[in-house]
This record gives sequence, C-alpha cells and structure tokens, in this order.
Amino acid sequence: MSAPTTIAGAPGAPGAAASRWPLERVLFLMAGTVTLASVLLAVSVSQWFLVLTAFVGLNQWLFVAVGTCPASLVMSRVMGLRPACERRGR
Repeated sequence: MSAPTTIAGAPGAPGAAASRWPLERVLFLMAGTVTLASVLLAVSVSQWFLVLTAFVGLNQWLFVAVGTCPASLVMSRVMGLRPACERRGR
C-alpha cells in the first residue's frame, strides 16, 4: 500500500500556508471585482450602482489611512488571512 498523498494547498498539506494569498492581495481582488461589476451594472441596469463603486473607493481610502477596513477585518477574522508583512516573518 502506498503512502497517502495530500493535495498541494489543502489544509494540512505541506506548504499549504505558504501557498495562501496575503490579505492585501485578496482585498485587491475583491475591490477590483466589485468595481467592475458595479460599473457593468451601472451601464446596463441603473446609474445608482455607481454608489457601490464609490463605496469601494471609500473603503480603499480607509484602508490606506487607518490600515484596516471592514472587509479586511472580516477576512482576517473569518478566513484567517494575514497581511503580507506578518507572513514574511515565518
């Protein structure tokens, strides 16, 4: 019988923690996705969806000014994501 194999990136797999994205990268992914979706919705459905674009921009400014935003708090607590500066110390 062969040794059990693990899927790379799966919890408990060797190097699983190293393959996870840092918090900032996930925030950029989410902000870009929501911004593009809101612009497409503003063009095709209603211009009121531009309020969502403004909300994303305000959260980005908040993250720059304070170092955190509501999305980063949720992602760090629920998903266990850590900033890139904390990941380098491993």
